[in-house]
Amino acid sequence: MAIDLLIEECFRLTKIQRGALKKLGLLTTKDLLFYFPIRYGDVAQFKLIHDLQKGDYALVYGRINKLEKKRGFRKKIPMTRGVLEDATGKLSVVWFHQPYIAEMLKPGQFVALKGKISAGPLRRGSRLDESGTRRASETSKYELSMINPDQEESVRPEGADTPLFERRTQTHKGKISLWGVYPETKGITSRWFHYTIKKILAGGLHEQLEDPLPDYIRKRYHLPQLSTALVWIHVPQKVPDAEAARKRFAFEEIFFIQLERQKMRREYKENLSYRVASNKKDIEEFIKRFPFAATTAQNRSIGAILSDFEKQGPMSRLLEGDVGSGKTAVAAATAYAIVSSRPPGQNFGTLQVAYMTPTEILAKQQFENFISFFSHLPIHIGLITSSGCQKFPSKINPHAATDISRTQLLRWVLNGEIPIVVGTHSLIQKVVAFKHLAYVIIDEQHRFGVEQRKKLLRKTKCVPHLLSMTATPIPRTLALTIYGDLDLTLLDEMPAGRKPVITKIVLPNERETVYEEIRKELRAGRQCYVVTPRIDEPDPAKIFAIHAKSAKKEAARLKKDVFPEFEIAIMHSKLKDSEKEKTMEQFKDGKINILVSTSIVEVGVNVPNATTIVIEGAERFGLAQLHQLRGRVLRSAHQARCYVFADTKSKNSLERLAALGRAKNGFELAELDLNLRGSGELSGKKQWGLSDVGMEAIRNIKMVEAAREEARRILAEDPELKKYPLLSERVRDEDGQIHFE
Repeated sequence: MAIDLLIEECFRLTKIQRGALKKLGLLTTKDLLFYFPIRYGDVAQFKLIHDLQKGDYALVYGRINKLEKKRGFRKKIPMTRGVLEDATGKLSVVWFHQPYIAEMLKPGQFVALKGKISAGPLRRGSRLDESGTRRASETSKYELSMINPDQEESVRPEGADTPLFERRTQTHKGKISLWGVYPETKGITSRWFHYTIKKILAGGLHEQLEDPLPDYIRKRYHLPQLSTALVWIHVPQKVPDAEAARKRFAFEEIFFIQLERQKMRREYKENLSYRVASNKKDIEEFIKRFPFAATTAQNRSIGAILSDFEKQGPMSRLLEGDVGSGKTAVAAATAYAIVSSRPPGQNFGTLQVAYMTPTEILAKQQFENFISFFSHLPIHIGLITSSGCQKFPSKINPHAATDISRTQLLRWVLNGEIPIVVGTHSLIQKVVAFKHLAYVIIDEQHRFGVEQRKKLLRKTKCVPHLLSMTATPIPRTLALTIYGDLDLTLLDEMPAGRKPVITKIVLPNERETVYEEIRKELRAGRQCYVVTPRIDEPDPAKIFAIHAKSAKKEAARLKKDVFPEFEIAIMHSKLKDSEKEKTMEQFKDGKINILVSTSIVEVGVNVPNATTIVIEGAERFGLAQLHQLRGRVLRSAHQARCYVFADTKSKNSLERLAALGRAKNGFELAELDLNLRGSGELSGKKQWGLSDVGMEAIRNIKMVEAAREEARRILAEDPELKKYPLLSERVRDEDGQIHFE
């Protein structure tokens, strides 16, 4: 058996099993070795048959007899029956769907069987103890049974050399492993993984693999070598072994992500870029025109970015701030420093800025924001989306924007006449070319793929400075891991005058009271969002359909039964862009009182007059997403309210939702989410591209920082990894395969 052989070449597989393995992405024996358990089942305790009770998970050693193949009386299920006997009693053993067991085991053979103890029918001669619990004995006709037990090889109790090991108190010796629970799919069980991987390990295939981690790193952090860790993670003999193995693979995954990211960072920094020395007095004057006083956090962030502009090599920075913390203002102030600078060697023209957003609604909103920031200056601003293009200022009206053709906009961007361009994915089309692109701002950076960002950065000979912005609260450990190639700046302060959102978890019997509170707000001239998990009602024919409130039906119910006197509209992803835009414009203008929507309003929608949000089926959203949704009403100085409607009685779910009200900011909430839900559910491992083991590592800041430091140290002394061929090969294999969206 070779390490890269196909699984089906080494093991007999059914058609269903082949499909299941393909679905899980498991093709070779090596893939199986690196398919790790997500947790471990209960450890079986060695017990004598006399001491067994119903519900025990036990390891029993004895002689197997009375083996016979049978079929079920009604369903004709094939099975093997037998009797396990030690000096204290007899135990019925049944293997369903496994008639071959009768041929594998020999009558009189000593075996160690592990499984859960069940009760059979009470038979004549059985006895109950003083507590009324039925016990197994030689005269009880073995009313207790073990269904589908697992056989533990190389386990035998002390004293087993005596006939039927007559000693009443034995301890087991030999090896017994914890039972790994693997991610499953239809057709493949944890039991199959356990025995198949155990055979691979028994063949010594894991010893053929070279350990990619340098010896000095393993010794420094007390990590087991690869071959040992593979055994310990799949069939650990004790809990510390499993923990040590998981620690090793968690460190390894984070280390290679850091190595790939830090290498990317070094290569990015080696590119030519525009060095921009800004006039601090002009920047201060620009900031003073903001409709609010800049916070200390905003000034600190602006200073850090301007400092990066002056350095050799392009900036790569992540600006992470809560909803409403003023990221757009920071982007505008730093963009001003760029567009007020001349290209090298020229006394005319300006450098250019590209601002990319994930949605058309957000692009148009940010276009309007930039107009408000730059309207007092002779700065042209362009908007490019799939539905059309605009330019500010208009020749007819210098205080407004006008629609223009795509061809005309592209021509003006190419010759440098338009220094600021706001757009969606349309910005990365091949036809969009800049003359002096010096600064790229990516809003809601987690919504864009790695390749999309690279395309935007390749649009000029000089690599532009990069500012990525996100309002998604991310724990520091996760940010250091997935954005290892970016400097991290936090906007951890809200503008003055913003009141914290009053958050209330609403139980079903409190709905009417809440509706009256909302009605008071609406009569006072305010507006309200209602967010639902679904667009349409679930199909009753689908068993696994999510049964939750839908936007369409909830809007109809609210209009008919709750708020008939108010205007209600619907927003969801299936609407045409023109319909979405029209609805949002009407909502902004106050023509709509209640907007019933899916989570499409999570990002970027800015309606200051909307001060109330209702979130239906809140248990179906992650805490980070709930926080984003709540941020929609944190856009003015008016008191904002968030009503979280929960349709669950689960204690854990209610505790998670209660955390939404306790957390002071999004960063604290992200840490709570990490602890309450577990790392594997934070924003979803599919989104971040980390394995379950890798996600475990982000709960350990010291591990992440250690992996980051080791990656930096290696690249500092050997940027090309010539001394570390295994590291070089691994990074090359994973380049472009590590996705975090």
